Amino acid sequence: LCSNNNPYTSFGATLARDEEQNLWSTPHDVTHTEADDDRVLYNMIVVRNQLDKDSEEWQKLNYDIYTLRQTRKEVRSRWKHILEDLGFQKEVDSLLSVTKLSIISDSQNMGKARDFLLKLAEETNIFPTSWELSERYLFVVDRLIALDAADEFFKMASVVYPKRPSKERVDDGHKAPQ
Repeated sequence: LCSNNNPYTSFGATLARDEEQNLWSTPHDVTHTEADDDRVLYNMIVVRNQLDKDSEEWQKLNYDIYTLRQTRKEVRSRWKHILEDLGFQKEVDSLLSVTKLSIISDSQNMGKARDFLLKLAEETNIFPTSWELSERYLFVVDRLIALDAADEFFKMASVVYPKRPSKERVDDGHKAPQ
């Protein structure tokens, strides 16, 4: 009845995952949510594991999986960098930790968190241009709102990861020469 090849068997039921089944970037990372972007990666892994390792399709999927994991790692690193710069050195890992058990602290914050996340995506480069917003960061933003640190986070993200190219960057109110 249970088959390891069936992509629909209890997704997320196993707590300990090896590197191949890990949905984020490091072995045994239990901080993933079971959101749409996790399911996309999970399905890519399942399809890849059903292919012959010498095939071109396997190599392409393996590269795509690696690229997605590296992108997630880079985004997390950007958030971590900003949080540390804001003085959350000791709390950074717990602020970024999102599990299946995570909840939004106040249901009224959900709208604020979504708006804030969209603003971050539109007005900064904290997320790569090809990045689809992850539900994971709604929980992080909710925590920032509860800590009254969301505005400071946005200001820092705007400075460290500005949306416009660096040659158009405004320094001290003056535009750099074109």
